[in-house]
Amino acid sequence: MKLLSAALFSLGLTACASPGVEQYRAEQPALDLKTYLNGRIDGWGMFQGRSGEVKKRFHVVIDASWQGDTGVLDEQFAWSDGSTSRRVWTLVRQPDGRYHGTADDVVGHAVGELAGNALRWRYVMALPVDGKVYHVDFDDWMYLIDDQVMLNRSFMSKWGFGLGEVTLSFVKR
Repeated sequence: MKLLSAALFSLGLTACASPGVEQYRAEQPALDLKTYLNGRIDGWGMFQGRSGEVKKRFHVVIDASWQGDTGVLDEQFAWSDGSTSRRVWTLVRQPDGRYHGTADDVVGHAVGELAGNALRWRYVMALPVDGKVYHVDFDDWMYLIDDQVMLNRSFMSKWGFGLGEVTLSFVKR
């Protein structure tokens, strides 16, 4: 009985764990952030609420450049409701190969792990909603498809509860 309980407990823990970026190590083409996130990149995306309904669509233009191991991504958003916004990311490659990212609306810093064609970003964003600001967890996955196209899927949560998803396609110009 104890063995069965231990096995079920282990299975439960494994089911709750999200996959790591290492599983993509052999996937090609290999993602090099300095190469892909350099120059002008256009993106089209949508935010879906927890039940799947599309809440907002957007177009983003990113002007990206690097100096050594530091990159700057200047993102200009045009939203389906007619509003606009801007986010400027500063990315820094760490000695262990990970990346740290900062932006005005990111609490602390984002941590990025890269393997094969995949990049996983994890961060907390200060998200304004109806006059209040909420700290929302993002688990952001990017997959390089070819030298021009990258797909991005981001899962948003608060206290472990899913709030919605952002789906985004990037095209490098």
